[in-house]
Amino acid sequence: MENVNSKTVMQPQNSPGGNWRNWMRVNVRQYTMIIALLLVWSIFTVLTKGIFISTRNLSNLFLQSATIAIVACTMVLVMVAGHIDLSVGSAVGFTGAVVATLITKAGWPTLLAILVTLLLGLLIGLWQGYWVAYVGVPAFIVTLAGMLIMRGGLLGVTGGNTISPNSELFRQFGQGYLPQLFIKVAGFNDFSALIGILAIILYNVSALRSRRGRIKHGFAVSSPRKQMLIQVGMSVVIALVFSIMVFYHGIPYAILIVMAMVLVFSFVSQNMTFGRYVYAIGGNRDAAQLSGINVKKTNFLIFVLQGLAVATAGIVYTSRLNAATGGAGSGMELDVIAACIIGGTSTMGGEGTVFGAIIGALVMASLDNGMSLMNLGVVYQYVVKGVVLLIAVAVDVSTRKKQ
Repeated sequence: MENVNSKTVMQPQNSPGGNWRNWMRVNVRQYTMIIALLLVWSIFTVLTKGIFISTRNLSNLFLQSATIAIVACTMVLVMVAGHIDLSVGSAVGFTGAVVATLITKAGWPTLLAILVTLLLGLLIGLWQGYWVAYVGVPAFIVTLAGMLIMRGGLLGVTGGNTISPNSELFRQFGQGYLPQLFIKVAGFNDFSALIGILAIILYNVSALRSRRGRIKHGFAVSSPRKQMLIQVGMSVVIALVFSIMVFYHGIPYAILIVMAMVLVFSFVSQNMTFGRYVYAIGGNRDAAQLSGINVKKTNFLIFVLQGLAVATAGIVYTSRLNAATGGAGSGMELDVIAACIIGGTSTMGGEGTVFGAIIGALVMASLDNGMSLMNLGVVYQYVVKGVVLLIAVAVDVSTRKKQ
């Protein structure tokens, strides 16, 4: 085998170790979404005369994006594998109505009602996964049928009325914040501040471990200077995001659920065999099948995870509004799919990250929030969101052509 100088392996010209222009070209899809989010925030800050950037509004913005973010964590896996799920909006509304009904009308304890609702989400995932994976019906058709079935189930459970759970514990899932830990009279939430510091430490440890792993296996890495700049920049971003919540009421419990989902599914998609199988299937299903991957089982498990995530989102969604209605979750599937695409998930399968989907969810929530602060009509909101989605797909297609 030809000997290759280690410096050449570590610093190829068209890799992160090359010049800044080449590095940005290679990583454009990864950073475009962050730049787009900052651009959206800057525009709305100017147009709303600073109201948008206030800690109160941004904290509420994070809370508003929680439901979409939770579902997007697993929708990424669905889309990476080359599928689509049109039922998530109706499923969120249906599971939310079920948990509200169990607490309000059946008088069940809150935690038992939540557990049963999660099991319902599991059954939804098992049902849809079976038809997609083992019967071979396209996911588009299966989930379209699921959307209609669960929309009917939602109307049947609510009877067209609003159900408001009378449970303080249940409301905490969507409306509650972390309490003060030690300093009761501080002008900030010390518990949330500690979690923010921990998040920064975990990010830097993870980044350094990833770098050492790439070096060990001979993969290209950034130069030490660029690596330091990236980590410092990301640490500052994390600190700013957490400071928004720290200096308001603290981190909402719903955001803690989102954080847990992101950590779990990022680990699953990047570090577990199951995650590698999902990307392999999305990249080339036939090749994955020939390499020994159990495609049917993998597709089945994807939809099972999606069902659990949808039920979790339904609980958070209903808790935040403290109400279940016949129109709950209507159109949410479009926001979730758009969040994944804006966050870099390819419409053709094989590419996408959980972190990117969360950024996409923030972009979608920011558009809704900013336009609402400007008192723009629903007509304009739909048009703007449609244009943003079109641009995101165009960027996806154009970057694929250049690779």
